[in-house]
Amino acid sequence: MFDSLSDRLNDTFDRLRGKGKLTEADITSAMRDIRMALLEADVNFKVVKEFVAKTKERCMTAEVMESLTPAQNVVKIVLDELTEMLGSTESKLVFSNRIPNVIMLVGLQGSGKTTAAVKLAYLLKKQGRSPLLAACDVYRPAAADQLATLGGEIGVPVFRGDGEHPVDIAKGAIQEAVDHLRDVVIVDTAGRLQIDEQMMQEAVDIKKAVKPDQVLMVVDAMTGQDIVNVVSTFAERTDFDGVIISKLDGDARGGGALSVRQVTGKPIKFVSMGEKPDSLEPFYPDRMAKRILGMGDVVGIIEKAQEAADAEQLEAAERMLREGFTMNDMLDQMKAVKKMGGMKGILGMLPGGQRALNQMGGNLDEGIFDKNEAIIMSMTKEERLRPSIINGQRRARIAKGAGVTPTEVNSLMKQWGEMNKMMGRVRSMANQAQAGGKKGKKGKKGKKMRMPNIPGLDAMGLGGMGGLGGLGGMGGMGTGGPKSDMDLLRQMEAQMRNKK
Repeated sequence: MFDSLSDRLNDTFDRLRGKGKLTEADITSAMRDIRMALLEADVNFKVVKEFVAKTKERCMTAEVMESLTPAQNVVKIVLDELTEMLGSTESKLVFSNRIPNVIMLVGLQGSGKTTAAVKLAYLLKKQGRSPLLAACDVYRPAAADQLATLGGEIGVPVFRGDGEHPVDIAKGAIQEAVDHLRDVVIVDTAGRLQIDEQMMQEAVDIKKAVKPDQVLMVVDAMTGQDIVNVVSTFAERTDFDGVIISKLDGDARGGGALSVRQVTGKPIKFVSMGEKPDSLEPFYPDRMAKRILGMGDVVGIIEKAQEAADAEQLEAAERMLREGFTMNDMLDQMKAVKKMGGMKGILGMLPGGQRALNQMGGNLDEGIFDKNEAIIMSMTKEERLRPSIINGQRRARIAKGAGVTPTEVNSLMKQWGEMNKMMGRVRSMANQAQAGGKKGKKGKKGKKMRMPNIPGLDAMGLGGMGGLGGLGGMGGMGTGGPKSDMDLLRQMEAQMRNKK
């Protein structure tokens, strides 16, 4: 959604970096470009005016103008101010000791409240809570049915109270939660129009009846400039505690979403980046600001890798080091990359990645995963475990079974060969480290091992990405004992970092 804004800002920074020293005219011109970029992205004009004034004031200081790297200082200032505009720090949901906690969702018609309620329930369930959904939208046809269907898909019960008044349904849901030991109730209210006084009053009545711990407003990121009037009206009537921004994966200009925090003073708590139940993410202002400025979100990638990793994958990683890399391992790692949002999602979170993606036309062929999966599934059990036995005749058979060309099979085999070589080198290093440790115990003068330069080791460490080719999910490992291969690898990685 912020691609266009990101491109415009980066073009401005590139022009600044091309100058050894900045003049007042350079900064004035850059601020003009930034102002136009924000206005074209549909950011509220009052917010833009304040943002540019504060940024320009900071950029015109002697500390920036006379520094050796003035352009970098300008980028840092823009990043700081953009982060401040978005809210500075993460705003988490606040839960009380009351059982159940009640979260009430409000918003305009079509803003995505029902799906946001389900996504929030899914997120809370993943965190170990036991949510209950309350279907208080009695006006939209089949709204309760939609909530019941989506709730069923994620295993969260829905209290419908068919035929009752929304206030009574909300009260009934609280009692239902108490009776069935549910610790969170998420109240999905009907969509409102700003001019619909009766509907707005109903939201106020529900709030008075159930006394929610948190009132969250769901805002459609594609609303545009009118978003300011919308959130202001709801803030006045319902006094909500925070915002969920939906449809942030859309292709609108998105500037309205950047204005919410500044206009209302209410924090953005979550953003929805897709249609699936797991697409609701906590909002981190600093990470969003970095992504808008093309600096990426490496922390986010690591978190996704750790989330994707499970006990079986950790075990598999140690086995890979002992026995080598099989086609089954390659298949598992492709699935892990998909689970993390696919190559396009990962690339978009890398520094400069979104820009590179835009230069490629915004398209990245994710179909290669499906094709490679078909090739691996066309292999026999023995071929998957020992890919080295696959000769020309077997490749032709595999290609025919997968509906691809032998060249495509050869390409996958080449990838496997590279990964297996890397595993061999890492295994050799681990053995050397282990042997060195034994010599040290016997009292012999040990020689410091010089670390070979292995491409991708730092990314593996190991960072969890496996050069984007296949070790997704290895980040944060170490379930074995202190002498396990993974512990040895960590020690070696630490040595390598200390030598830098």
